[in-house]
Amino acid sequence: MPLHVPPAPAPALRSVLAALGSPTAVRESHTPALRSVQGPLSPELPLPVHVLNPIRPGEQPTTRLTAWRFQLHAESRAVAAADAVLTADGWTFSHFFEGPYLASTELAVRQAESTAIAYQPRLLSVPELYMLTLWLHGDPGADPTTGTVASADILVPLAPAPTGIAAHRPYRAADLLPVMSLRIAPVPRLNTARRDLVT
Repeated sequence: MPLHVPPAPAPALRSVLAALGSPTAVRESHTPALRSVQGPLSPELPLPVHVLNPIRPGEQPTTRLTAWRFQLHAESRAVAAADAVLTADGWTFSHFFEGPYLASTELAVRQAESTAIAYQPRLLSVPELYMLTLWLHGDPGADPTTGTVASADILVPLAPAPTGIAAHRPYRAADLLPVMSLRIAPVPRLNTARRDLVT
């Protein structure tokens, strides 16, 4: 398998397992699929979730790690996901969720596994565009907690993707990042101050 999935921090995994073992946490989650599952759930495919920092001209785009995401499998299929976040007290369970990104992540990972090139899979969030991508980092042995998006890295937008950006199409970061940065760039404000004419 060309994807080198990095191991999640043990405390992050333990926090998710503890939440899964808590009837209160599962019952009070806003995740109907999770509450209706019969049988055990197992957290699999841990992926570090990075948020893209503002892109500055002439600099390599950087990210910051915000979470580790686990797909929760029951009977060999993903039914929900769980995030663990880093707090002052260490890694802590954040929340369960479901939705279109769950199936979209699975599909993108399957597609990436069929390539001949080895990558380290991550998730890259671009909140300004309401966009999530599977980030295929070109260095499979890199530290998954730090991140610089290299121009040769591959970004696969997950569905639903922003208008004009095709979901599940692999883009070189060098090609997609400029498109994203144009969309994120602030719109210049027109000077609407009133100017009195002097006669």
